[in-house]
Amino acid sequence: MAGKAKATKGKAGQIRVGIGGWTYAPWRGPFYPEGLPHRRELEHASRQLSSIEINGTFYGSQKPESFARWREETPDDFVFALKGPRFATNRRVLAEAGESVQRFYGSGVLELGDKLGPVNWQLAPTKQFQAEDFAAFLALLPKKAGGRALRHAVELRHPSFRHPEAVAITRRHGVAIVVAGDSEYPQIADPTAPFVYARIMGTTADHEAGYVPAALDTWAARARAWAAGELPGDLECVAPPPKGAAGPREVFLYVISGHKVRNPAAAMALIARLGG
Repeated sequence: MAGKAKATKGKAGQIRVGIGGWTYAPWRGPFYPEGLPHRRELEHASRQLSSIEINGTFYGSQKPESFARWREETPDDFVFALKGPRFATNRRVLAEAGESVQRFYGSGVLELGDKLGPVNWQLAPTKQFQAEDFAAFLALLPKKAGGRALRHAVELRHPSFRHPEAVAITRRHGVAIVVAGDSEYPQIADPTAPFVYARIMGTTADHEAGYVPAALDTWAARARAWAAGELPGDLECVAPPPKGAAGPREVFLYVISGHKVRNPAAAMALIARLGG
């Protein structure tokens, strides 16, 4: 089994690159070695990548012992992102999600320990921006749980969120807006937290690494800019950036959707470009 991928780090923040989930039958062969037992797929994936976004938490609760096992099966510097439960985000009034949010953090996710990364609270594509309700939802997201600092991102998939007020509200709460790359969803590239969370969705079957080399170079350059506290010059922000120099940011970049079979190859190609 190949050696583990390291999170890329220079004078800036760490850059972590990964995929969504690790259980996908068509990856057996292209990504997982022939004959690898299914129970060892996370072990293998976590040594090729530096992060994975767990999607199963969106659909239902996982067992505390599952989180503990995933923690133990992965390298010391590996980090998981989690999808927040749909019961919290797929609702008419976001401000009423408090019980679902609390239940999520009491479900065993803290068993990940230091490997618990940001939680992506993905809103429905039909959910429109309503300033008061949106702000009330962000206020429900806890800053700490079990003595551990927590990080949050929101995936805003309705065009109405491309609004300076939505950016300002998110920034006030220190929550990251997920950057939707190569996607049908609106792209909001404004950094609103001390970290950046990007999901790129443009892989195709036409290229062995999912993207043409120039596109991989572009995403690697954007990740470096974010990590250095800069803004990529080729991405448009919705609101003016805050005054003053930004500090280094940790970057989480996931290759999601698109032609899913190619996603691990695209992630590994990015890690190679970033010196991981």
